[in-house]
Amino acid sequence: METTMIHEVTWVGVAIKALIAMLIVSAVAGFGTYIERKVLAWMQRRPGPSHVGPFGLLQLAADGIKLFTKEDFIPQYSNRLIFSIAPVITAATAFIALAAVPIFPDFTFPEWIPLLGGVFVPSIAADIDVGLLFILGAMAAGLYGPLLAGMSQQNKWGIIGAARTAVQFLSYEVVTGLSMLAPIMLVGSLSLVDFNNYQTGGIASWMIWQQPLAFVLFLIAGFAETNRTPFDLLEHEAEIISGFVTEYSGLRWGLFFVGEYANMITIAVLASVIFMGGYSDFMLIPGWLMMGLKVTFFFFLMLWVRASWPHVRPDQLMWLSWKVLMPLALLNVVITGIVVMVTA
Repeated sequence: METTMIHEVTWVGVAIKALIAMLIVSAVAGFGTYIERKVLAWMQRRPGPSHVGPFGLLQLAADGIKLFTKEDFIPQYSNRLIFSIAPVITAATAFIALAAVPIFPDFTFPEWIPLLGGVFVPSIAADIDVGLLFILGAMAAGLYGPLLAGMSQQNKWGIIGAARTAVQFLSYEVVTGLSMLAPIMLVGSLSLVDFNNYQTGGIASWMIWQQPLAFVLFLIAGFAETNRTPFDLLEHEAEIISGFVTEYSGLRWGLFFVGEYANMITIAVLASVIFMGGYSDFMLIPGWLMMGLKVTFFFFLMLWVRASWPHVRPDQLMWLSWKVLMPLALLNVVITGIVVMVTA
């Protein structure tokens, strides 16, 4: 009987964790559009959203009403089933990847709260031994959303966007995996909890000092995998058409960008946990606040790069991946392997 109660409490905590993570990420994804427009306007000396509500804050509500009420049609001659499922795949895989990502530290509900008193909520909904592998696999599966969306439209611009998706995502998935291989060799685990525990010795123990090259490679690949400037070739804002979302509108269009912002948060959390000490306390700053500051910094960095960096051509993107980043990642893995063998 006691064992049964323990399992019930555990599953309740995991369910609460999953619900809170989805609500937080969904809210941040929505509010992130407002923050991005304000930050870009500030950097480019423009007002940004300012007319709808105080400081333009109600622009979020206006955009949401527009997405829910805008005509949502399926083009003639397109594959209706695949066209409808593709946006769901993009959003779903982004949230599935978050199952193994620590969004906030462990906590327990106070005993005085009805029904939830004493329930332990873990930092990770699925604390599995192969957490990093699971996250990479889920994010890689997100390739099928834009790919199927572009191929289902019977539109040459959509097909070109789908081709860009396959080329870019597959290329930079390799760089992402290789960049994380060297830190994995040092920690000896694929669990993000072990990565956090490896860096509990203060700022000097952060992985970024031991693996600076891996950190830079991971960030560059993260920009490419989240379709952020200067690697936003899947849906290029400087072009008249919109790549794989050319024929999408309304809520289906919005699901693609919910997935994009969710992946941005995932990359920011991974960079913070793997390279920047995770939830470790820093002087008088508690770990949960430090984690929030780190994620905010990486989110801001993505906006900063968008405001200041030019777009690259598809051939330049592929040249960078296969002829620069991948050899550097392999070299870093070889050097790390030699160091691990010598110091073992």
